[in-house]
Amino acid sequence: MPPKTLPLPDGARERAPLVLAALEALYPDARTELVFRTPFELLVATVLSAQATDVSVNAATPALFARYPDAHAMSTASPGDLEPYIRAIGLSRAKARNLAALARLLVERHGGEVPNDFGAVVALPGAGRKTANVVLSNAYGYPAIAVDTHVGRLARRLGLSVQTNPDRVEADLGELFPRERWVFLHHALIFHGRRVCVARRPRCAECVMLAFCPQVGVEA
Repeated sequence: MPPKTLPLPDGARERAPLVLAALEALYPDARTELVFRTPFELLVATVLSAQATDVSVNAATPALFARYPDAHAMSTASPGDLEPYIRAIGLSRAKARNLAALARLLVERHGGEVPNDFGAVVALPGAGRKTANVVLSNAYGYPAIAVDTHVGRLARRLGLSVQTNPDRVEADLGELFPRERWVFLHHALIFHGRRVCVARRPRCAECVMLAFCPQVGVEA
């Protein structure tokens, strides 16, 4: 969790338990929508999901994993070998380079396994703080809050953070919510951001949090 730097919005501590209770009632089984069987598959899928939808990633990965099921297999591939499998996903050329490089590093540094270590995952090509949080929380049960565009947007609209930097949003949410609910929280916020609190024209009238949501940045 990054260090806390700025004050929380007024009323954030009072709203946080209301938000958590509402999300628990709405999405009790919230989880990642990326399809994976192993930590390696989750790592690859998460790298591919940057600026792309989970749907597009899930459509591409079955063929990719059938050909390259683990880091050892993928480490033998060139970016040109990988790109045809992910061409339908945005930024496919850059992502193919990252996948080829990260597979080689997994083999060279970690015996082909995805390490259960935040710093080691962040050091992999194409993996940043959000990727590490997604992989470690879903594959190894590490308590983490992965801040994507949905989580950041809802944190601001709900008056839980005023930050635009994902690391600072993560710090604010980490201070407001119990550590044992961090993984659930970011999945549930993503679900709500996709279904109700969408980027444009959020469906506030349908939202169970309307009574206590300050609707920050929502145009009337």
